[in-house]
Amino acid sequence: MTTRREHDLLGDRDLPQDAYYGVHTLRAVENFPITGTPISIYPDLIKALASIKLAAARSNRDLGFLSAAHCDGIVAACEEVRAGRLIEQFVVDVIQGGAGTSTNMNANEVIANRALEIMGHAKGEYQFLHPNEHVNMSQSTNDVYPTALKLAAYTRILALVEAMSYLRAAFEAKADEFKDVIKMGRTQLQDAVPMTLGQEFSTYAVMLGEDEMRLREAVLLICEINMGATAIGTGINAHPDYGRIVCQHLREITGIPVVTAANLIEATQDCGSFVQLSGVLKRVAVKLSKTCNDLRLLSSGPRVGLGEINLPPMQAGSSIMPGKVNPVIPEVVNQIAFEIIGNDVTVSFAAEAGQLQLNAFEPIIAHSIFKSVNHLRAGCIVLADRCVKGITANREHLRRGVERSIGIVTALNPYIGYANATRIAADALMSGRSVYDVVLEEKLLTKEQLDEILEPSVLTVPHLFTPTRT
Repeated sequence: MTTRREHDLLGDRDLPQDAYYGVHTLRAVENFPITGTPISIYPDLIKALASIKLAAARSNRDLGFLSAAHCDGIVAACEEVRAGRLIEQFVVDVIQGGAGTSTNMNANEVIANRALEIMGHAKGEYQFLHPNEHVNMSQSTNDVYPTALKLAAYTRILALVEAMSYLRAAFEAKADEFKDVIKMGRTQLQDAVPMTLGQEFSTYAVMLGEDEMRLREAVLLICEINMGATAIGTGINAHPDYGRIVCQHLREITGIPVVTAANLIEATQDCGSFVQLSGVLKRVAVKLSKTCNDLRLLSSGPRVGLGEINLPPMQAGSSIMPGKVNPVIPEVVNQIAFEIIGNDVTVSFAAEAGQLQLNAFEPIIAHSIFKSVNHLRAGCIVLADRCVKGITANREHLRRGVERSIGIVTALNPYIGYANATRIAADALMSGRSVYDVVLEEKLLTKEQLDEILEPSVLTVPHLFTPTRT
């Protein structure tokens, strides 16, 4: 294997000649063998870094600090990375010390070495174009890294919202399909009052729609960036107009409505927007997990559970019990939710642990949020395609449940009074007869009155009534 030699403050190191990363990246790979997962697992983060380096090069050219040749080389290299090339060259671990410096160095070196090739030089010939002096001009890890996290998170959140909308549409379709299926609602796992299965499924759609709005609100908070802050927010080594110009270039390059923070010192140390975003992701996960709990419970059985709905069978459920089928899709989404709740705790601790002018723990914040977003997105699509769309209702079983339930006596309260309704409920429960039959036997209401009161279209919506007794 042919190699090239590079130098840093710790000495000389040999690298593979075909590697686009350099000595700083090599040391980071050796220092942080933590997860075995490189940052290339998050292509949107890599593309965000390239967008920032591209915007910075154009800004420095506009300000007269970067030659046209250097700018053109950097821009061309960045465009290639943004198009998906060289992603595999981003090799540092997702969890790393140094507040993201290793990630920034990795980006500087890959872009510099590719730019050198484009300009007709060999990798490592940094006298012609340098990773730090040219690619990183007017920048610090402390403004590049958090800005890259926000750009990448913005892109991934919109993809998650799209997946949630897809799942919501699946629930809405089922709500419409089941709109005439009468069943008993439950509170505290006890019979409550009748509703339709369509109403039950519509709530899952509404919950998703609410959380789509919350995510759209949260994503606006991460549009505030601190480019131009450099090391701690004072803007050292950057032109006074650089922050404004680079923000404008970033908007044009990415299409994301980024704005420069009003106070760059505050913005460089504050991780509040990530805490807010993580909290909303946890909210989505908790509500989606509750929905999956319901699906598992409603489909329990098939003979000795609730058995109200059927989930589509996906795979054999047991190595010892023939014919057993488990609710594996809701189960995997439940587990995603558990992970996201843990990720939110991690983000909270990492944000709290920041000290003075910088938070050194943004790498774990990034890893936690990206995992949450990506896994939630995948979970929504899987739940829609491999579960919700194939759900069927056990209509006759649900109807019989309503007829047998003591809970329908609640609908008779306005007509026979609470005391009579309580006595009727107890009698029906003890004797095993239906509420309908007991009321008729005691001649509290006529058959015509009962049929009208207990009509499914009346039981499941608010309606006007005329009490027959007080």
